[in-house]
Formats: sequence, C-alpha cells, structure tokens
Amino acid sequence: MSHDLGATEAGSDTPNLDFAGTTPYEDYVQADVLTHLQQLRSDDPGEMVFLVTTQVMELWFTVIVHEWETASKALRRDDIPTALDALKRSLREMAALNDSWRPLSGLTPAQFNSYRGSLGEGSGFQSAMYRRMEFLLGDKSASMLIPHSGAPRVHAELEKALHEPSLYDEVLRLLARRGHAIPAEVLDRDLTQRYEPSKEVEAVWAAIYGAQEITPTAEADREGGPAADPGLLRLGEVLTDVAELVWRWRNDHLTATRRAMGAKTGTGGSAGVAWLEKRAGKTVFPELWTARSHV
Repeated sequence: MSHDLGATEAGSDTPNLDFAGTTPYEDYVQADVLTHLQQLRSDDPGEMVFLVTTQVMELWFTVIVHEWETASKALRRDDIPTALDALKRSLREMAALNDSWRPLSGLTPAQFNSYRGSLGEGSGFQSAMYRRMEFLLGDKSASMLIPHSGAPRVHAELEKALHEPSLYDEVLRLLARRGHAIPAEVLDRDLTQRYEPSKEVEAVWAAIYGAQEITPTAEADREGGPAADPGLLRLGEVLTDVAELVWRWRNDHLTATRRAMGAKTGTGGSAGVAWLEKRAGKTVFPELWTARSHV
C-alpha cells in the first residue's frame, strides 16, 4: 500500500500539495498529536525510545482489545467465521506487540537507571487497556480497578469489562449451544472472578479434538454426542495461538525487566521480577492445553 495518501491530478505524476487546512493524511492519522505526546522527564537520550515504545504498546493493546471484543460479539451470535477473522488478525497484531520489546531488550541496569527515577510510581500494571486485555482473557480482579478510581471514564470502562463475559466465556457458551456438556457452574459463574480450569471443559475439548482426528465425517460420536464440528477445531487452534503469544509476551516482559533491573522492587511498588514470574507461569485458556494429553 502506498504511503502517499494525497490525491493526484488526472494524468499527472505530481501529487496535490496545496490544501486549505491540514492535510488529509494528518486529519486521518492525527500524526501531529501522536508525535507531540512525548513529554520527557529526564535529560537522558534513552528515555525517548522507552517512552515511545511504551506508547506504541498501548496502541497495540487498543487494537487487540478491539479484535477480541469483535470476536466475542461474533461468538455471541454464533458467527464463527467473523470471530476467526478477528482472532487471526489479532495474532499478527500480537506478534507486532511482542516485537515492541526489541528496542528495550538490551537495556543495561545503568541505562535504565539513568531515567528510571522519572517514572516515579508509574508501572505497566497500571495500564487500563492492558487490564482490559487481561479481563478478556478471563483473568478478572476487581482490585485492579482501584488504581483508576481517579479517572471516571477509564474506571467505568474497566468496571463494565469486569462484569462482561470474557472471550473464553463466550467460547464456552458457544460450545454449550452446540450441544457440548459445559457445566452449569461454568456457564453461570461469577464473571467478576478469575476463570478457573474445569475437568469437564477439558473433556469437551478432548472430545472436539478427538472427533476431528478420528472421525472427521461422523454425524455423532458413539455416545450420541454432538457431531464433529471443524469450525470448533479451528476456533480451538486459533485460541491456542492467542494463548501462546500471550505467554511469549509475558516472558519477553519478564526477560527485559530482569535484564534491566534484576530482582529489585518494581516501579509502583510491585514485586518487579517476582510479580512477572508469577504472571508468566499462568496459562491462558488452560483446558485447550491440558486436553491434548487426552486425545
């Protein structure tokens, strides 16, 4: 796609350069706003790349939340193709998000310390948009709204997300509508709480994967259960791809932090590396992983 968004005159190689106000490109992209958001707080030249990289991550969080919410809405109306399209787009976006660690991955402790004090109590765990990502993944926590109590709009958006079904909740509801034995306690769970793995859900995924591997054209399994459904297998696989990229994001975050500051206490009062190690050990969509042992 050409980066030149200006109109060209018919039969001319010269783009239109004369506009009454700002350029159409500026009106659409708001580049002047984006490129003047960097308010540096130190004299260290390395702070710019840290700040811009963090802002880029926030933009990717926003795009990924949009994709996962699109997928959730599509699943709610049994539209698997639209959900798959959104989830597949999010895989490419998550890969770009993960690559955002590269400019920061080689920071030495001395380089990070040169502007770390400028962060004050600022910390990545305070990111509202990242918290919305986590909520969509089923990792709910009402306490994580507390840092945003002073920002009414942000707090309201997070509170709404806390009470809404996660992406995985919508997947499990779809499985139930397709005739799979998702337990009532899973379907009717308190949505404000973190999702906990279920042996029954694990068995459902094992059956979905087993039916596709063994009897792809069967009308139903031997117990008279739901017919083999290729769409559900594709959904399971793209969700597994999402989960893998989330795992990579968390581990890349852990590695970059460990390299830049070791085991020191994190900004904002977090436990730093210890906090990130705990996060990195958590599995997203857990039954999609454990079910593979039973296929």
